[in-house]
Amino acid sequence: MKNILFILGAILLLVMVSKLVTENDLIPEDAIRIRVIANSNEDKDQSLKQEIRKEIETYLYDKLDNVTDVKTADTVIKNNLPNVKKIINKHTTDYKINYGLNYFPKKEYKGISYDEGEYQSLVVTLGTGLGDNWWCVLFPPLCLLEAEESMEVEYHSYVVDTLNKYFK
Repeated sequence: MKNILFILGAILLLVMVSKLVTENDLIPEDAIRIRVIANSNEDKDQSLKQEIRKEIETYLYDKLDNVTDVKTADTVIKNNLPNVKKIINKHTTDYKINYGLNYFPKKEYKGISYDEGEYQSLVVTLGTGLGDNWWCVLFPPLCLLEAEESMEVEYHSYVVDTLNKYFK
């Protein structure tokens, strides 16, 4: 009986610890984010946002490939802003680009809450910027470039999932 209580206690502790995962556990404090805001939520504007974000993300990840510190990453991004603008100009001339401290609203994604606040980031606003946005972390490269949307990987803990099913 003591063994069963011990195992249940250990499992409960694991569940409670897993609930304490926060944004700070996932995104380093000195991370550099990227955000692309669509002109509107119309399909053509959302598609344009996705095309531009993918090209910028691919380009900058390549430039940041061997960078190991945030200061160098900052310099690399600043030095490549003219090329980022060229990428965007291939698709549209109606945009704003800002690299520095930018506001990010609170976001809930896959059960994790990301706090609102001012973050070092590259923000591209297309047109009026009234559409849904996409954001991720440019440095360190925490966003994996997706070959296809359907290839997104989500990890689960069998123990946590089972306990959540019975204790929610």
